[in-house]
Amino acid sequence: MHRPIFGRSFAVLVAPVLLSVLAFNFFNKKKTSARRNAEDVGIGTSTSMTASTRNCYEVFLSFRGTDTRKGFTDHLYNGLIDAGIDAFRDNEELRQGEHIRSELLAAITNSKILIPILSVNYGTSSWCLDELVQMIECKDKNGQIVLPIFYNVKPADVGHQIGSFGDAFQKRERRLRKRRLDPTILEKWKKALLEVSTLKGYEADGYEAKLVKSIVRKVLSELKKKLELNISENLVGIDGHVKKVMEFMNNKSHATLFVGIHGMGGIGKTTVAKTIYNELSNQFEHRSFIADIRESWKRGVHYLQNQLISDLSKQENAVHDKDGGINFISSRFKDKKVLLLLDDVDDVDQVRCLAGNHDWFSLGSTIIITTRNKGVLEEARVDHNYEHEVLDHNQSLIMFSRHAFRKDSPPKEFEDLTREVVSITKGLPLSLEVLGSLLGTKKPAFWGGTIEKLRKVPHKKVQEKLRISIEALDYNQKQIFLDIACFFIGTSKNIVSYMWDACGFFPKEGIEVLILMSLIKVEDDRVLRMHDQLRDLGREIVREENQHEPQNRSRLWDYEEVQRVLNHNKVAVWFLFLI
Repeated sequence: MHRPIFGRSFAVLVAPVLLSVLAFNFFNKKKTSARRNAEDVGIGTSTSMTASTRNCYEVFLSFRGTDTRKGFTDHLYNGLIDAGIDAFRDNEELRQGEHIRSELLAAITNSKILIPILSVNYGTSSWCLDELVQMIECKDKNGQIVLPIFYNVKPADVGHQIGSFGDAFQKRERRLRKRRLDPTILEKWKKALLEVSTLKGYEADGYEAKLVKSIVRKVLSELKKKLELNISENLVGIDGHVKKVMEFMNNKSHATLFVGIHGMGGIGKTTVAKTIYNELSNQFEHRSFIADIRESWKRGVHYLQNQLISDLSKQENAVHDKDGGINFISSRFKDKKVLLLLDDVDDVDQVRCLAGNHDWFSLGSTIIITTRNKGVLEEARVDHNYEHEVLDHNQSLIMFSRHAFRKDSPPKEFEDLTREVVSITKGLPLSLEVLGSLLGTKKPAFWGGTIEKLRKVPHKKVQEKLRISIEALDYNQKQIFLDIACFFIGTSKNIVSYMWDACGFFPKEGIEVLILMSLIKVEDDRVLRMHDQLRDLGREIVREENQHEPQNRSRLWDYEEVQRVLNHNKVAVWFLFLI
């Protein structure tokens, strides 16, 4: 009696559930079909496009999302980012509303290293295959590096479309042939798969964490030229200095090392330190170069601490005061092997705030410090203290000749004059560079007058020697030089050129002359730089306009002097810049 009733009750209960399941399956199939159709649209889209300049990356990752997005690809992407490498993956970087396919192909064209992660279902995506075709074209035409990763597939399986990779690819191929896909597109895909299978790469079939580290190291090695700090091409006598420091470091390669380089201004400490930094850079995932600390310290200790934190972790504006910076750096990087270069330190507190001591970073870390003051290194208790000496006579002769004549020895008619100048410089690299740039294009008669001036200045007073170069400038060029020395070191030349142009100083010509005479440098980002001794000399020239009455000088840059002048004097201010 109760069975029919039970049956009807059960049916009433189960029917809605079954209907829901059937509806879900129906719509899911429709969604999958729509996705497949969308993926097939635009198959083989032409890649002969103008690459977007907005999509410039160091590494491009191409992968099949359903296979590796949340696993291996995510681990590799974050490993690259943690190492300071600018990497692209499509789920993070695409801009809303833009044409996705063209953006992907443009990102490939503008990336230095291309990494296809070839998994079982990689060949079932027309997007992935189009990306691979573009990668091979970029390798052949532009010399870009393609570094394939075979994830749970064999290179031969990919190249010949066999095994599990081949099964998935052929299933997709049959479906596309039914839709009458252009056969030439299939041939492009197969050709790209065959070529990528022959390239040297990695097979992922074991411990992924270890593989990610290996790939990151390889990428860092390939990007080494990009990571290197800029160094003059006219270096002389530097190899010996680098070798001596590196010998000590190689013997202590597993320890955390503090290495100091000290010597007088203009002797080449920063150049030696940069060279060592470049030699070591591909061994470290985490690196930071803090330049001109003596000068930039005036902006606030937390400014430099934030720069270091950003370099090591990509976290911007993490701290707002000295103590917060110390706490952050000392606690967050204990597990990171880092390479730091602290340039032009003049107070031990700067070292303590930026690098602390040996337990702030992981074993194997290297901290390089340059300073004029040996006492700073002793207070910081560095592991190795290297004193940078001047160049010997032969090295000085070569260095001067390279700057003056663009070769290693002077022309015959300049041999005696060159030896006189080199003798007066006493082997100081900065003097050799500046005087070589000054005299190289001048006639012997001009050299004679310059040498007579040099003889009257003791060799230790390097600033007095550099004054000769300043005196060779015309009025407009000198005004630009003094403005930079007093106000605009670290400022973009594009910004201040508007002012100089309005003053009638002809900044394009003036800046070029200052660069040629080695009085300033313009970095890749167009920022103006000047050696600190040249900066000090420029400011001294302004002070000499009136030693006792600063209100009568052409420029005021010292805060206390400005305050005194404004409090106690009535002055005519033509224009005021707040930097």
